[in-house]
Amino acid sequence: MAKPTHWLSDEEYQKARTQLRLQFGGVMRKYAMHGFQNFIDPDIETLVKLAEDFALRVRGVDKPISLEYVTRRKK
Repeated sequence: MAKPTHWLSDEEYQKARTQLRLQFGGVMRKYAMHGFQNFIDPDIETLVKLAEDFALRVRGVDKPISLEYVTRRKK
């Protein structure tokens, strides 16, 4: 497997992470109308962390893609 040749700068990474978070928020917005806002924000952060772990894995970093691991890491 080829190793990545380009990594984003910290600023580019944070911008992309924010864009992903906003898009997840757009998907989850419908649940806010039903009173689930308190659950949405933490769940979006969990989804972002899972996406980050996936991105690392496909770039050759041996990182688990696991909801249990991500939620344990948040504590």
